[in-house]
Amino acid sequence: MVEHYLCTFCGVSLEPGTGKMFVKKDGTIFYFCSSKCENNHKLGRVPRRVEWTKAGKKALGKE
Repeated sequence: MVEHYLCTFCGVSLEPGTGKMFVKKDGTIFYFCSSKCENNHKLGRVPRRVEWTKAGKKALGKE
């Protein structure tokens, strides 16, 4: 059974064999669909305040 993951930043479903997994020293696992999501996460941006993410659309009442 192939596992499907969600992008930690934007919430998009990742196809098997795509994306990037980042593991912190404390064991926290992050999945990123693109470098755009990875760089936004590294910059400390909150997904709720970025309008193109699923959380951002929900916060703005668009979804």
